[in-house]
Amino acid sequence: MNNSAASSTTAVGQATTVGIPIRNLWYMLLYAWQETPRSPYWQMADAEQSPSLDALLAYCLRNLLQQRLRIGLGCSYMREEQALRGIRGRIQFAPSVKERRFERGQVVCQFDQYSINAPKNQIIRSTLHHLAQVGQFGPDRQKDAGLRHSLRWLVRLLDGIDLIELTPDLMRRQQAERHDRDYRLMLAICDLVWQRRMPAEEAGQLYLSQLERDRLVLHRVYELFVANFYRYHLSDWLVLPQKSLTWHEKAPNLYLPTMKPDLLLEEKSTGRIIVLDTKYTAKSLIENRWGKEIFAPSHLYQIHTYLSTQAHLSEQHQQAIGILLYPAVHDEWAERVELPQHQIHVVCVNLAAAWQQIEQRLLDIIEKQS
Repeated sequence: MNNSAASSTTAVGQATTVGIPIRNLWYMLLYAWQETPRSPYWQMADAEQSPSLDALLAYCLRNLLQQRLRIGLGCSYMREEQALRGIRGRIQFAPSVKERRFERGQVVCQFDQYSINAPKNQIIRSTLHHLAQVGQFGPDRQKDAGLRHSLRWLVRLLDGIDLIELTPDLMRRQQAERHDRDYRLMLAICDLVWQRRMPAEEAGQLYLSQLERDRLVLHRVYELFVANFYRYHLSDWLVLPQKSLTWHEKAPNLYLPTMKPDLLLEEKSTGRIIVLDTKYTAKSLIENRWGKEIFAPSHLYQIHTYLSTQAHLSEQHQQAIGILLYPAVHDEWAERVELPQHQIHVVCVNLAAAWQQIEQRLLDIIEKQS
């Protein structure tokens, strides 16, 4: 294989269970959360010194919340139901009669109350409480105790905000509704904490190790990081994440699967097309039944299908290039597969390298297709 030599310069600092340095993971997360390098959050000092992923998330959530407390927590209108001596909002006749409130000069009313006990604050307090209880903050006992103490202090400071059992649906709904930047980032951190605790939404899953949970979570982080990185840096390209492709079948068929490559890139000046799929797997090569290393067949079949089903649309589609982008924590390499109509590139990016090298590597992968 024509492997390209990996850079000898690697990132410094603690690494996650999957080998990605904490500092690099923080930058990946910021891209995934649509925070560009101009964001002040890139300069958070605690990010580079964090001994574990839990510590990184705890430090950043703590710092963001402390900043927010200086200007005041956000409130929201909450639906409440209470027995009152006057009328407020809507009268609830059924519970009023059932509880015999009228006889006591009361009435059950339903009304909206502008309250600090809003779902967004409940999520943040519940996440802080969870991290203070079971977070893994590294081997340094003094730093562990100090961080845990500061989290418990914040939980007590938020007294009056309910501790709740969080669900994936609630987390997504609150993130989608947030327009205030700091809350959007705090809720994204909370979501990641709870994803690592609950790797699947279905009940009855077998226990997964921390390593496997991190891989499940980082698969989505890696995909969003690459997409938002290219959207920010490739101003000459139209970058379309998760664009649906059509099979163009001659007769309708309800059983065809959906085709959604991770990224569809189209150069604005020439119309050139690149179809890119991120593959967050432990290995970019697998062994066949005879022990020979080969590319993962399903990945190649998938990217080839994306290209071949669109080839008839235009000359640019006929010459479209496919890229399978794998992460690595050691060497980087690149291979090209020449097919009669298309080229498929199988490429690795070393996520353990210095961050500037990771950025340049990702840019080179696209620029070298010019």
